[in-house]
Amino acid sequence: MGEAMTGLKRSHMCCDVSEALIGSEVTVMGWVQRRRDLGQLIFIALRDRSGIVQAVFDGNNSDAELFKKAETIRSEYVIAVKGTVAARTEGNVNKNMKTGAIEIIASELRILSESETTPFQVEDEITVKDDLRLKYRYIDLRRPSQLKNMVMRHKTAQVIRNFLSEEGFLEIETPILGKSTPEGARDYLVPSRVHPGNFYGLPQSPQLYKQLLMVSGMDRYYQIAKCFRDEDLRADRQPEFTQVDMELSFVDVDDIIDINERLIKKVFKEILDVDVPIPMQRMKYKDAMERYGSDKPDVRFGMEIHNITDIVKDSEFVVFKSAVEAGGSVRAINAEGCGHYPRKQIDSLVEFVKTYKAKGLAWIVVNDDGSLKSQIAKFFTPEKLQEIVDALEGKPGDLILICADKDKVVFDSLGALRCEIARRQELTKPDDFRFLWVTEFPMFEWDEEEQRYVAEHHPFTCPMDEDLELLDTDPSKVRAKAYDMVLNGFELGGGSIRIHRRDIQQKIFSLLGFSAEDAQERFGFLLDAFKYGVPPHGGLAFGFDRIIMLMTGSSSIRDVIAFPKVKDASCPLTDAPGTVDDKQLDELGIAIVRTEETEESEN
Repeated sequence: MGEAMTGLKRSHMCCDVSEALIGSEVTVMGWVQRRRDLGQLIFIALRDRSGIVQAVFDGNNSDAELFKKAETIRSEYVIAVKGTVAARTEGNVNKNMKTGAIEIIASELRILSESETTPFQVEDEITVKDDLRLKYRYIDLRRPSQLKNMVMRHKTAQVIRNFLSEEGFLEIETPILGKSTPEGARDYLVPSRVHPGNFYGLPQSPQLYKQLLMVSGMDRYYQIAKCFRDEDLRADRQPEFTQVDMELSFVDVDDIIDINERLIKKVFKEILDVDVPIPMQRMKYKDAMERYGSDKPDVRFGMEIHNITDIVKDSEFVVFKSAVEAGGSVRAINAEGCGHYPRKQIDSLVEFVKTYKAKGLAWIVVNDDGSLKSQIAKFFTPEKLQEIVDALEGKPGDLILICADKDKVVFDSLGALRCEIARRQELTKPDDFRFLWVTEFPMFEWDEEEQRYVAEHHPFTCPMDEDLELLDTDPSKVRAKAYDMVLNGFELGGGSIRIHRRDIQQKIFSLLGFSAEDAQERFGFLLDAFKYGVPPHGGLAFGFDRIIMLMTGSSSIRDVIAFPKVKDASCPLTDAPGTVDDKQLDELGIAIVRTEETEESEN
């Protein structure tokens, strides 16, 4: 049974109790981290958001009832302690604690709430399965590392808000209940009770609204916005996530890049005391793919991709020959110092790339004496093998890895492989922050399944001025005024200059397979707005959760979100999503139809 706080008022957070308060009376409140009972002395480590302070109950000098009550305390009890701050004796000073030089000699104790034994200890040094952590997330959040993440998230949001406000941005909220515009990821749908059979779409981003704000003359908008996407999850994705969203009028690419470089520089300096050099490196999309096999390359290490198609194009080796004849390519990376890998480890790399649809890997080991060893040696002269090695600047002890297939497969495979080898070789450090911009993305991507073009970013991205005529002749070659900020192999944020001409917007819709009627049905409110004076505008959205994940060195964004979902988009804590009453469904005009697939997924 918990006692009331009546008559007590917290005077200090635990870590605010310092040597300056020695001799003063304080009242602290929090959770019991641990209790040490030394007979006539009981030590309580009391924890709140600020950290831990030690309270002492002396059986020889304190009230007998007070000491007896202290004996009943257990871990995670919520208590209030009133007492006098005293210096610890020299031998008892804990230099690892902020409050390690003092303690509170307790004169009053109230047990505000008792606690059962927790499913796991509230400590960072223990290993706890993710499903258990998230089921009891309110306990997990008590751990210092999780608390630190939440505090950093708060402070980062503050810095961002202050910076953008000083730059003349207006913080404007946009609707959560909007119109479903299914182009890209799947929307989360919300049924309307007052409009039976109709649905709202939860926003994948505030894209259309922020463009309308530019038409409205708001000039500079930002929002730390909640967004929703019904897509498969991974370590750096969640069904609901937070964006730092912005849009600016009368700007071009350089203007947006400049302001966001300065924003990131300020965030990293104020939060981590890290100096981010600006201007950041820029790299065209084509170069990023050719050199790193990725549009979000990790440039903390080399191991760049080399095109060796011209060297091997006349080979009779069927794997290389068929790839070249099919319009693909043969490319390779040099895993420096990995020539010592045993065959089993090389085979594991071969299996690794197969997950990226590669058929396999060819390899060449440069022995310590300079001789070459390869499973494809019988298909090539020693001179030709050496030519391949020389093209990749191979030296004794190196391992050359070669992939041949369609360009997309080769890029995906070698791009992932270089990162996997870097992980195995421990070539990177989480506190080494390497930023770059990837620019000039393709405007369109051809969807083989649907046999049509789809937007690489979204359908409101402006083509590069010099590529406008290609919209009519060769859309596949059109580049977009699009840009992504990349950090250590992760996309931090992306954006573009938007189309502000109605005729170009209609042409883009047409290329994407929308009839005039379809475009009007889905985006008519935007097209109508474009009749009434549209400023040139553009913007960017950062993945706020991802930024915090990288700043904290976390392996998953789940660690920087207070109440995250797991891989199947469910919440172990609340058991969401859940069923609802038939009455609620009736009011919405919805009936649940059970299919064999539904029943299988429930079993």
